[in-house]
Amino acid sequence: MLDQRHQADFRTQFVREPASLRHYPALVLNADYRPLSYYPLSLWPWQEAIKAAFLDRVDIIAEYDTVVRSQRQAFRLPSVVVLKDYVKPQKRVAFTRFNLFLRDEFCCQYCGHKGDLTFDHVVPRSRGGVTSWENVVAACSPCNLRKANRSLRHSGMSLRRKPRQPSPEEMHAAGRRFPPNHLHDSWMDFLYWDAELES
Repeated sequence: MLDQRHQADFRTQFVREPASLRHYPALVLNADYRPLSYYPLSLWPWQEAIKAAFLDRVDIIAEYDTVVRSQRQAFRLPSVVVLKDYVKPQKRVAFTRFNLFLRDEFCCQYCGHKGDLTFDHVVPRSRGGVTSWENVVAACSPCNLRKANRSLRHSGMSLRRKPRQPSPEEMHAAGRRFPPNHLHDSWMDFLYWDAELES
């Protein structure tokens, strides 16, 4: 339990949630009732969800018990909304800091440590290495300092697995393994409905 809490706290260093997402976020589903994204999970601030509902862009399919009031009306805050028009999923995974850490499961690719992460160029830039999925890995600070500006062979270090560009399907699977710290009960039927059922 302590380890899980430590990992959750650690992940929040990389998932910088805007203040507006800390209270009553709405899970956003595509028109096929799957989340728009698992990496990170597609969430809107409640204000955006209500605005989209008023503009007739989404249907509200689950709500929080909390109510907000305007001068004329009271609204229950949406907890799950579904887009009325289908949005085609991206075919390419964006090369971002968060996605890199998610691909590498938030652990150092040299020693497996799960804290104090940064990233490392396997072939150093000074030796012609490029910043790409195939040449950048998550690394803890001690391993990054130890490897320094050397090749793997000269540093005596090895990678746990060869870095490569992940597919959207792989990132969706990774996103399901590393959900945000807070998952509302009303989201659960929509987050894992396409997973294999246990016999």
